[in-house]
Amino acid sequence: MTEQVVDISGELLRRLRGTVLPAVLTPMDERGTVDLGVLRAYAAKLDAAPVGGFAVWAHTGRGLYLSAADRAHVLRTWRAATDKPLVVGAGVPRDLAPATASVEQAEAAVETMAVTAAELGADAVMVYPLHALAALPDGHARAVRLHERVARASGLPVLGFFLHGEAGGYEYPPALVRDLLALPGALGLKLATLDRAMACQDAIRTAQATDRLVVTGEDRMFGPSLMWGADTALVGIAAARAELTTAVLDAWRAADHTAFVRASARLDRFAEATFYSPIEGYVQRMHWAAVWEGLLPEAAAHDPFGPPLPQGERDRVVSCLEELAREGAA
Repeated sequence: MTEQVVDISGELLRRLRGTVLPAVLTPMDERGTVDLGVLRAYAAKLDAAPVGGFAVWAHTGRGLYLSAADRAHVLRTWRAATDKPLVVGAGVPRDLAPATASVEQAEAAVETMAVTAAELGADAVMVYPLHALAALPDGHARAVRLHERVARASGLPVLGFFLHGEAGGYEYPPALVRDLLALPGALGLKLATLDRAMACQDAIRTAQATDRLVVTGEDRMFGPSLMWGADTALVGIAAARAELTTAVLDAWRAADHTAFVRASARLDRFAEATFYSPIEGYVQRMHWAAVWEGLLPEAAAHDPFGPPLPQGERDRVVSCLEELAREGAA
């Protein structure tokens, strides 16, 4: 494995800053079989949207749950479908059983996944946080070293990932955010704090002191996170409703506050219909939205890795989409 020092050029930062990156879905049947034909069609449709790139192997696409072969097929399909940047998730695959793996095994798995992503055409990697590091006396230093190792091993810029604890994340304190973004290979920080407004604000304030990307993944605090200083977005909602997200970000960057308030209110209503307990159910809710949007067929719109959801939850998603569509046509 060839290691190299990664330094961030301005080109990738310029291409991504101020844009939306959908955390894309992976079309699957009820048994978890990936439909590559549907994926190609889905990728072509999303590539036509006004987005800056795509997040592949992210949580919305169940990247850590897929087999290594399926992950490779998925990333190759996206690389063939678009010239836009691909930010690819690198974490501990679920078949390694994170609960029983040692920290060293987990770190090695992240590094291996990042190297594979680079070989398959990724432009950057997003490192899933290792929850176990938060409890270690040297967890802070190990987290920094892990990001540095991933950048060196893969040769790619690295996006840090502040992920809320309910999803198995590590809630990076400001000091760790500062040290991660000081790495030569740091592209920026992606925030998914869920409902922790203070933690989100603190992390954004720290990240703003750098020239790296401040990436919001706050589907339920999207508008506020932009007002707090986030400059780019990587969100699950955009996997099915890209325009809801781009409208908010575009209005904010244009300082069109009337349009921003309207667009933010529309996105908030959809987020309320899709991001709620059980939070893991949001992936299936996004699949339902993608079916309604005509992005996926019914047969390939399943999340076998999430909790079972009652029909009423699908009705809630569809009702919201229909209401938003009526308003848009008025």
